[in-house]
Amino acid sequence: MSELVEKGVINALFSGQIDPFSLLGMHLTSRGLEVRALLPDASEVQVIDARTGRQCARLDCLDERGFFAAAIPRRKNPFRYQLAVNWHDQQQVIEDAYRFGTLMQEVDGWLLAEGTHLRPYEKMGAHAETIDSVDGTRFTVWAPNARRVAVVGEFNYWDGRRHPMRFRSETGLWELFIPGAVPGQLYKFELIDAHGELKIKADPYAFEAQMRPQSASVICDLPPVVPISRQRQLANNFDRPVSIYEVHLGSWRRHTDNNFWLSYRELAEQLVPYAKYMGFTHLELLPINEHPFDGSWGYQPLGMYAPTRRFGTRDDFRDFIQVAHQAGLNVLLDWVPGHFPEDEFGLARFDGTELYEHNDPREGYHQDWNTLIYNVDRREVSNYLAGNALYWIERFGVDGLRVDAVASMIYRDYSRAEGDWVPNKYGGRENLEAIEFIRYTNRMLGQAAPGLMTVAEESTDYPGVTRPAENGGLGFWFKWNLGWMHDTLDYMRLDPVHRRYHHNLMTFAMLYHYSENFVLPLSHDEVVHGKGSILDRMPGDAWQKFANLRAYYGWMFGFPGKKLLFMGCEFAQGKEWNHDISLDWHLLDGDDGWHHGVQRLVRDLNHLYQQHSPLYQLDFDPAGFEWLVVDDSENSVFVFVRRDRAGNELIVASNFTPVPRYGYRFGVAQAGRWHEVLNTDSGYYQGSNLGNLAQVQTDEQGSHGRPYSLSLTLPPLATLWLVREAL
Repeated sequence: MSELVEKGVINALFSGQIDPFSLLGMHLTSRGLEVRALLPDASEVQVIDARTGRQCARLDCLDERGFFAAAIPRRKNPFRYQLAVNWHDQQQVIEDAYRFGTLMQEVDGWLLAEGTHLRPYEKMGAHAETIDSVDGTRFTVWAPNARRVAVVGEFNYWDGRRHPMRFRSETGLWELFIPGAVPGQLYKFELIDAHGELKIKADPYAFEAQMRPQSASVICDLPPVVPISRQRQLANNFDRPVSIYEVHLGSWRRHTDNNFWLSYRELAEQLVPYAKYMGFTHLELLPINEHPFDGSWGYQPLGMYAPTRRFGTRDDFRDFIQVAHQAGLNVLLDWVPGHFPEDEFGLARFDGTELYEHNDPREGYHQDWNTLIYNVDRREVSNYLAGNALYWIERFGVDGLRVDAVASMIYRDYSRAEGDWVPNKYGGRENLEAIEFIRYTNRMLGQAAPGLMTVAEESTDYPGVTRPAENGGLGFWFKWNLGWMHDTLDYMRLDPVHRRYHHNLMTFAMLYHYSENFVLPLSHDEVVHGKGSILDRMPGDAWQKFANLRAYYGWMFGFPGKKLLFMGCEFAQGKEWNHDISLDWHLLDGDDGWHHGVQRLVRDLNHLYQQHSPLYQLDFDPAGFEWLVVDDSENSVFVFVRRDRAGNELIVASNFTPVPRYGYRFGVAQAGRWHEVLNTDSGYYQGSNLGNLAQVQTDEQGSHGRPYSLSLTLPPLATLWLVREAL
């Protein structure tokens, strides 16, 4: 037996107590060159000179568990070799994984440990590579407290004895290049954790994964970079029309024969042209990261770097985004950096310790969702997440991220009782570490991918969500205006006779509108958990419900701020959203009806919105908005004007009662002829068709402190848009 390979050393190898590279492979010893190999179930092993193909030595089996070793006679200098292995009378020539040197370059390891690696996904996970003319896959995983980590997969019979990894103690990383492991094969990491327990974990950086209930990772190439076009950059600007169609891919439409999902390719053929036809400018997808539970809608992801296989492959998803771009649609992804589920194969107690999550449940456990909270104070964790944000932008061509549940990240006492949370170092409730992570991520994305959009779902009045990080803000591009959404829906659900007492619900948003860059959202959150549909919120009989909804949409698209509608809202789906079935497309079957009218209205709203710059150009500038009638609570009438930089104007007038207002007069600053470009009461939208015969002329009669005035017919439960004729 070799003087360097005693029984105790072999035992230490199998128990994970020594670095496998210190023992396996080719080593120069006092006896000359030795080759040692770990090949469970092999019956005979020969060393082959890779240059000449000649046999150099037969390795002795020194341990029945599959440890082979021998000195190489007449050889003093290391050389490139292969192993000819007999597996039950079948011979195979293989490359030895333990003849390759270290993989992670020092600068990359340093940046990963520091948490500032811009693209950690280029170094972590599984990457098909050719090293020393040998094809294989480089595996890297972060598990600093594990005692032993091995790669298991289809290439080694899922046998954790065969490919233990090299531990880089300076970074906490484990690495191994496995010859012959190729794209398309499944793999996981087998760990002996900090407590000596055996665990099988999916790769946190996997670029593709199996669909639930299976959970293995898939070797696949890193997708190529998608250039950011100037057109896509401009479409995200503050002074451009932004109308977002929010979609859950699993329930937008399903196959009618078996209720199965549409694939990414089918969605590219059906969803993309539909959204374009309807006039939306952006698609926003509920999280598409791989996730184990359908009922989470993707908001409890575990495969942050892997698009879900529910609808096809990773490349199918890239093609879907490309088709959207070709149609002129930008694509946003919902992104969840706040928490993750506890599934055993995932991130929870990854190496036997709370590695990705906090170890104190007062900081690390989400009581509302039964999930674990990322410990972004750990540099490796914040790097994992920030790098993931850039990954979707660069490698898929995603145009922006809507960040979920920001309030739950930035407040330590979010949804927690007194004494059930840990104050920050100053004794306050702000989560300083999460705030810094958000600022860093937004700043990094702005520098690495200028023109992309980040949108915060932030439900509190935290100041400066959309202000630059260097000015004390969080650095988001936009923020969902959840206050506007709650107030206006509360108003709309009232019987019109009571609306006069709650007039301020429709005007209050303008008191704080210029504090942030707002998106006006009617999102999926408003059509679940017993809330019913948006149509359900409207009072009255069927005619009044649809009239209320049309008037509300006309108000929303005229109001300052970018727009978002959840799927189904555009044709007034009547029941609450159910993620397990398709939208109620049958409502659009048969004769023309109320649902068709709402769908036509939303299409016209989208197209008119893009055609009239006063509706979007100065969304966040006080010069772009002025109340003309703000105090007529008795009649539940509101009138305001929108302006663009050139001074062009568009008037929005809403009557939120079922009583027509004939000869309703209000003041305007300029004389001229005004054209009625939108009337939500039009017969084309299934309304009563009351209006102003397409145009009205100002009167030289002062009103509301202005020198001229308009006298309009305001239809019942309706919104009008009027544009002044150019001189």
